[in-house]
Amino acid sequence: MKPLGETKRHYWLAQKMAKATGADLVAAHEAGDLPQEEWAELVQNCRTCDWTEGCDRWLKEHPEAETVPETCANCGRLTELQAEASEGMQG
Repeated sequence: MKPLGETKRHYWLAQKMAKATGADLVAAHEAGDLPQEEWAELVQNCRTCDWTEGCDRWLKEHPEAETVPETCANCGRLTELQAEASEGMQG
């Protein structure tokens, strides 16, 4: 079994990925769309990811992106939050 990545590093990777792709974790949490437990799960998913080094490189190359890379362990949920943030800006 692969050891989990360091919590603090993956917390910041998840935050950076969300910011780069327009998925506002703080706003989603404040709106009730991202409960604390789910936010912690995003970090935990990131800790299990095998793409950590690739993620670091991707984030440096894409400070702003329209889509979450499919290789991201949190691609599905971040894409949902990205869409919710987009809808909030339009409505």
